[in-house]
Amino acid sequence: MLNYISVLIMPTIIVLILTNGLLKKAPLFDQFLTGAKSGFSTSIKILPSLVGLIVAISMLRASGFFDIMCGILAPFLEKAGFPSQLVPMALIRPISGSAALATVRDLLNTYGADSFIGRCASVMMGSSETTFYTLAIYLGSVGITKSKYTLKSALLADFAGIILSVLFVRLLMY
Repeated sequence: MLNYISVLIMPTIIVLILTNGLLKKAPLFDQFLTGAKSGFSTSIKILPSLVGLIVAISMLRASGFFDIMCGILAPFLEKAGFPSQLVPMALIRPISGSAALATVRDLLNTYGADSFIGRCASVMMGSSETTFYTLAIYLGSVGITKSKYTLKSALLADFAGIILSVLFVRLLMY
């Protein structure tokens, strides 16, 4: 039954929007074209930010930066109670959602979904954001170039989400 409902949600929303437009006698096709044109111009505006972000991520991965940082940070974080297995996840999550998801998948395959590491990785994935990607999209779409405080605040929120995910899993589940 639930699968049937989920299949019908999007078509139902589209029909409701079209019906509402027709009842209000709105020029639906003209509005559609205006929205498509606006979406296309926004895509063009954010393209340089996205290309730069993708190149930067590729360069960091290829250079071994994440491996080096994991090697440097892991011993210190382990002493503070942060599992060293989660360091790659903590480093990659603010940069790339797909790489973070692949890291979670690897951790779940290695340690299991009900393990401390698996639960921490899952909570961390849900309580942090791909900050650099999000900022590139949002700030690039409206043309904001001074993002110093936004970036600091977002990275601080990611740091809190990463640290608190381990703390709360430890407090609530172990």
